Amino acid sequence: MIAFVDLKAQYTSIRSEVDAAIQAVLASCQFTLGSEVAAFEQEFAAYCDSTHGVGVNTGTSALHLALLAAGIGPGDEVITVPFTFVATVSAIDYTGARPVFVDIDPISYTMDVHAVEAAITPHTRAIVPVHLYGQVADMDPILAIARRHGLIVIEDACQAHGAHYKGRRAGSMGDLGCFSFYPGKNLGACGEAGMVVTDRPDYARTLRMLRDWGAETKYHHVLRGYNFRMEAIQGAVLRVKLRRLEAWTEARRALAARYDDGLRACGVATPRVMAYARHVFHIYAIRCAERQQWQDALSARGIQTGIHYPTPVHLLPAFADLGYQVGQFPHAEQAAREVLSLPMYAELSPSQCDEVIDAVAALVLQDSRPARLAA
Repeated sequence: MIAFVDLKAQYTSIRSEVDAAIQAVLASCQFTLGSEVAAFEQEFAAYCDSTHGVGVNTGTSALHLALLAAGIGPGDEVITVPFTFVATVSAIDYTGARPVFVDIDPISYTMDVHAVEAAITPHTRAIVPVHLYGQVADMDPILAIARRHGLIVIEDACQAHGAHYKGRRAGSMGDLGCFSFYPGKNLGACGEAGMVVTDRPDYARTLRMLRDWGAETKYHHVLRGYNFRMEAIQGAVLRVKLRRLEAWTEARRALAARYDDGLRACGVATPRVMAYARHVFHIYAIRCAERQQWQDALSARGIQTGIHYPTPVHLLPAFADLGYQVGQFPHAEQAAREVLSLPMYAELSPSQCDEVIDAVAALVLQDSRPARLAA
């Protein structure tokens, strides 16, 4: 079987270092925040070309607290996209603000910058572009619009560790950048974790209080905060993995190029890397009209696949009260019907990659055969 993601293969390759890092935390009995988290905050912020990093318990919490630190709350509107994981929109909802959607660009799957300005109202306070699948949104136009209208920009970089936009790191261009370290991410914890990066010390100070019950010092609660602290074991593990992130990223990019060469030759709609981007391929998603049949056929051959994401957020029952209807965001809706994610992780071997290519090529050949006439 070819796994969609093989976390065991990654762990095996760094087991001695990870085990030692975890044992050191256990021996220190410093289990929440502490020196390992502080060191990882500094190292990851530097990796992102940012000044401050604030570690939290999940990527969702990173988005939630970034919005709160920026002053977003009830009565405000925040512009984002419907083709994303639900956490992007849930974080906006948690603040009491209203999510306002714009469609995606059908090639990059990121925010359609031409649709943003028309969505701005007197209640708009922020824009949350999503760097989807490992590719950064077209940030210069988004930042220009934000400057013209006095809006905050919060990057949802939860799938874009190490991605670039015109040489600038994901997370470093907006007012705040948010990352998830969910185990399957390019940089994944042994559990849940997240981080906000920013160059603004006032935001960093507020974030540090919000994640720890709003306390500036112990028992001195300045804000109404949350228990969103990063665990020390996660910080220690992520420090080990961060040292290998660039090598793992280049392995992903090499695999993506191999997929591209093999799949384009048989006419498959492969991911488009935009001219401005360094794509880090958290997800390698192709497009196919007969997705369910392809997924079933690949599964029968022992190849696991995924779908990211089968229903755009504006059509989920949980957000029906926002009042959006089928057809309002056609590019997001079509992508949701057609995307199919192939196995992608640094440890995937070239021969496994070729096996997936051959299996997909066989499906293309099968679909292109003329239908047999009835007897």
